[in-house]
Amino acid sequence: MLAKALAQAMDCTVRRIQFTPDLLPSDITGVSVYNQERRDFEFKPGAVFANVVIGDEINRASPKTQSALLECMAERQVTVDGTTYLLETPFIVWRRRTRSRWKAPIRCPRRSETEFTARISMGYPSAEAELEMVETPRRRRTAGRSRAGLRRVPGQQAHRRGTRRSTSADAVREYVITLVTPPDRRQNLRLGASPRATLHLIRTARAVAALDGRDFVIPEDIQGLAGSVLAHRVLATAEAQLSRRTPEQVIAEIVERTPCPDPVAAGPSIGALVLAALAV
Repeated sequence: MLAKALAQAMDCTVRRIQFTPDLLPSDITGVSVYNQERRDFEFKPGAVFANVVIGDEINRASPKTQSALLECMAERQVTVDGTTYLLETPFIVWRRRTRSRWKAPIRCPRRSETEFTARISMGYPSAEAELEMVETPRRRRTAGRSRAGLRRVPGQQAHRRGTRRSTSADAVREYVITLVTPPDRRQNLRLGASPRATLHLIRTARAVAALDGRDFVIPEDIQGLAGSVLAHRVLATAEAQLSRRTPEQVIAEIVERTPCPDPVAAGPSIGALVLAALAV
């Protein structure tokens, strides 16, 4: 519902992929089919050729099928039979993992886990929200029609330029690097985050700053996103797992222990002030 609403608001195409154990990589990327009339092979695009791609229950498919999204997400392209096809811009992949009590789902490859920018756990709804769902079952039947009133937001390129224009001071960048350190310098972590996590954390912080009407990143942006961006990229030690501490809790402890940069040093940099002056 959230992904489809976002695609409609951005006036983008959206496609949903239902991951099952018998799903093949060619069902995602596409396949070359022989055309008898033309006596030649023609490419049939897969479900990944859209602006917003929804991967539902991704951990029910085999690791080989899950890995079909790696080139799409990293390079924004698909290679089939030696031919490369570019994907549309913007390109966003949403995925939903499932947890089964009766059958263990297939484990997602480590490489696929770190390619996603963030991971959010929705959890169970509150008692008030569940009561509202029970009392108004009509909303579930009209969920698709409720998106008809969404207003399309114009100027996608302008919003993207605004996000890229958001800058971060040297103190903030050093603060991010201090949070994302090798595991030998962090307790309760067997495997730390990679440099890709540092880039994604700064990029998401810039997006939050742009949505907040700022052209610079503050430490509070980093602290609010650290759990979602870093938790799925690290591995907790055996001691932390035995004490039933989740990666999110370990990241929260690291954020709490790491000294926050000085507000003056973390404020808008000279480049941000120049860009703000040029914008005016």
